[in-house]
Amino acid sequence: RRDPHCLTAAARLRAAGVRVLGHLDLRCGTRPFGELISDANHFLDWYRVDGFCLDRCPVDRPGLLDVRRTATTLRALLGGAYLVLGQGVHPHEGYMELADQLVTFRGPWADYRWSQVAEWTAGYPPERFCHQVHGVPRRHLEEALRIARWQGAGTVYFTDRMARPEGRTRAESPWEALPGYWDEIVSRLGPRVME
Repeated sequence: RRDPHCLTAAARLRAAGVRVLGHLDLRCGTRPFGELISDANHFLDWYRVDGFCLDRCPVDRPGLLDVRRTATTLRALLGGAYLVLGQGVHPHEGYMELADQLVTFRGPWADYRWSQVAEWTAGYPPERFCHQVHGVPRRHLEEALRIARWQGAGTVYFTDRMARPEGRTRAESPWEALPGYWDEIVSRLGPRVME
């Protein structure tokens, strides 16, 4: 159903010049095509989105055909939709031709500190890659930024929030709220934090 709070937030973001994306969960390639396109149409009708984040997108070569079909349809619906593929790991390089941006890391700080990039990423500009890292202590933000730059990620989202174990009554996502140090970052970096 249409959410009036999201409607207001989307309008404010759009008025501020921020790109608004609809979230479509591909369930690692198991979600029916018709269901995805129906949800995409809801996002377009309700919130006038500028594109889509295809979350839990397949990563292997066999998944390319279905993702290509979905990406082509979404771009046709919106006349050139901005597409982000949210794999969370480095996928097969063929996915680069389907998206404006790939989420090539999504996970905890402990793993990010030792993560490696796929060699093929060196042939693309940083704005094509995004990293989402949770559990980053404030004292390690500079180190996390250095890792992102070294790995060629032009978009990052770091948070001190932690994922709650799935055994609880409701597993919580670390992405549901802004980091505890958000105000400090904004006051220190100002407009640069949104680049």
